[in-house]
Amino acid sequence: MKTISIGHTNETPLGKIWVAMNEKGLVAVAYPAVQADFEARLMRQRRMEVQFAPEKVKDALEQLQQYAAGERREFTIPIDWSVLNEFQQRALKITFGIPYGETRTYKEIAIELGNPRAARAVGRAEATNPMPVVIPCHRVVGSDSKMHGYGAGEGISTKVWLLEHEKAIMG
Repeated sequence: MKTISIGHTNETPLGKIWVAMNEKGLVAVAYPAVQADFEARLMRQRRMEVQFAPEKVKDALEQLQQYAAGERREFTIPIDWSVLNEFQQRALKITFGIPYGETRTYKEIAIELGNPRAARAVGRAEATNPMPVVIPCHRVVGSDSKMHGYGAGEGISTKVWLLEHEKAIMG
């Protein structure tokens, strides 16, 4: 059976950030999270054995720690895109390309996907992003420049913190 390795950062302004990687790359990021819940979710979703092996996810942990400290603006962690369905892959690859400190709207991503009416579907892909922060769904806002949900951390307040952390220009 294939294995997913997990570990967590030291304490950050977001709390401890948990990561999970398989042999292809990153498959999950969670914060705040309890190890047992994170492992159970991974086993249920990925149907793989989970092992606490921070040494195997060291680079990802270091990059997230650096980001949280304001010392890193982009991630070079390999991502296992195959854990996402085809639409999620397309939408979240566009999201992954949003530069640090910038935002896009759900509609702008839908237009880039070639379907201007797919803004709600883009919203769903963002809402189910298993790798928040690394795939920066916090950089996606409503056409009205308002915050429309965030599933990681403490919700909207975490999204606002992340955008302020990046000194993002809204709109």
